[in-house]
Amino acid sequence: MGNFDKKLLKFWEIFYEYNGYTKVLMGLRNTLYIAILGLVLGIIIGTLIAIVKVVPKYKILPRILDVLCDFYVGLFRGTPVVVQLLVAYYVVLPLLGINMSSLSVCVLVFGLNSGAYVSEIMRGGIMSVDHGQMEAGRALGLSYRVAMLKIVVPQAVKNILPTLGNEFIALIKETSVVSFVGVSDLYVAFNYIGNNSYEFMVPYFVMAVIYIVLVMMIATFIKVMERRLRKSDRRN
Repeated sequence: MGNFDKKLLKFWEIFYEYNGYTKVLMGLRNTLYIAILGLVLGIIIGTLIAIVKVVPKYKILPRILDVLCDFYVGLFRGTPVVVQLLVAYYVVLPLLGINMSSLSVCVLVFGLNSGAYVSEIMRGGIMSVDHGQMEAGRALGLSYRVAMLKIVVPQAVKNILPTLGNEFIALIKETSVVSFVGVSDLYVAFNYIGNNSYEFMVPYFVMAVIYIVLVMMIATFIKVMERRLRKSDRRN
């Protein structure tokens, strides 16, 4: 039996016979949970910020909100997500007396971080929609808010779908830092297998393959969605 075969056999022993796969499944579940909910939260926050950025600044309130949004985006785009996670978990939330599970904190931080990036993506998507769409909505008697949410934003989402897919992929990969606050992810699961088998080459290789498969699945899903949207546009 070759050296690699021995490593593979030892990996399989810990993975299957000693229930290492349960930790992998839990890590995969947490990774997807954080990334999916983080993206949903990011889309909501990013859309609201993008709307604030594009509304006319004739009144004082939109100007104040614009400054606050600039600060928010600069803060979360200017610091690493691992720093944001550590500061939120060990500093901000304890000071505020808020008790949240590690998993919930991860979803919150990743959502806030994603919102800063999605806001710029969404703003570009809104700006790509012909201004006549807004004018047509206003001519029909819709308010600016209703016309934006029901006419402009849906068209903007179609334009930015591939970029949102890239943001989701980035979130999947960035979840590898959640172990800093005690959340079990794929890295923790395969590190557990490596520690118990005293061999890390195969566990880390399998972990890399899982991340690659996840990314390929997301990329394929986005392409399918794009094709369907293009077909629906041609029918209309």
